[in-house]
Amino acid sequence: MLNQSVLFLLILLFIGMIAKNHSLIIAVGVLLGIKLIGLEGKWLPVIQAKGINWGVTVITIAVLAPIATGEIGFKQLGASLQSLSAWIALLSGVFVALIAKGGVTLLSTDPHMTAALVLGTIIAVSLFHGVAVGPLIGAGIAYMVMKVIEYL
Repeated sequence: MLNQSVLFLLILLFIGMIAKNHSLIIAVGVLLGIKLIGLEGKWLPVIQAKGINWGVTVITIAVLAPIATGEIGFKQLGASLQSLSAWIALLSGVFVALIAKGGVTLLSTDPHMTAALVLGTIIAVSLFHGVAVGPLIGAGIAYMVMKVIEYL
């Protein structure tokens, strides 16, 4: 049972525990659990193929929840678009979506890049408390640009 993939996951679990990264710990725990109960042949290909889309969907639901609760409506949207920060955020969202399009093209034409991408994500998540999600990149870019503008 202790093959290369299990050993790799256990190392990641150890890194997650040292870094106190709950997302990494839970993710590795789920994957090890799937392997432990013997369903990796059935579940892991589905998770690999659809997991990113599921994650983006969950994040999108979380981002849209304030609209559903009524905290954000048309009035707040209109008011927010009157600020420079909101326009930076809007343009950052467009920019990151275009960057992601290029990333999809790269990974489909050069699949071994996935290993480097996974390693970079693991390093960022476990050691620097980064978050392994695309939509938040746009917010991060917007935040950095706003800080640069504040500095100037």
